[in-house]
Amino acid sequence: FRETLSRGMKMFEKMAGGNINGEEAFVLFTTYGFPIELTLELAKERGLSVDINDYNERIKKHQELSRTASAGKFKGGLAEHTEKTTQYHTATHMLGAALRQVLGSHVAQKGSNITSERLRFDFSHPSKMSDQEKKKVEDLVNQKIAEAFPVSFEILPIDEARSRGAIGQFGEKYGDSVKVYKIGDESRGVFSYEICGGPHVSNTSELGHFKIQKEEACSAGVRRIKAILE
Repeated sequence: FRETLSRGMKMFEKMAGGNINGEEAFVLFTTYGFPIELTLELAKERGLSVDINDYNERIKKHQELSRTASAGKFKGGLAEHTEKTTQYHTATHMLGAALRQVLGSHVAQKGSNITSERLRFDFSHPSKMSDQEKKKVEDLVNQKIAEAFPVSFEILPIDEARSRGAIGQFGEKYGDSVKVYKIGDESRGVFSYEICGGPHVSNTSELGHFKIQKEEACSAGVRRIKAILE
């Protein structure tokens, strides 16, 4: 978190030659994980103003875009559409990324189901996870949550998205252009880069504490994890 603040402070100082507009405050939060409350406090100390109305509009638009789903249906196994399921959807991407780091690149999503109370994630893996592996995955997800990684997206041609290494969702049919979500940034590294319709939070710091409740066999060569955010 201190590293996040340090990077955010450097960018704030570059912007502090005059009043902070809404776009600058938005970039500080979404790209550098810099809380708006801190931007307001630092600006006040320097006798500067922050265009909070424009900032709020940008945040609102960002959230609406993040929650957009094609054909009016929810993406990524969401059983409902609430703030909590949005958090769990983002956590599902982080879980998949952590599993690939801990278990290997063979891990692929085979399905998911998300409610406001928990996430369920099915993935390819030939054997039962050890307690040590489960702890490594938990710790890695919680580390990225604590680092307050920004969550952003861009719309790309499907071929370009794949050439950049974007991971696709299981069983999804894609159009010519797709929305690609990125968790992380260039300075600290990208933790997850996936084709997905949304919805997602704006920053991993919104997720709370991630905990694996159960890991079990789902079918031949497929494991299932049930997890919660506390």
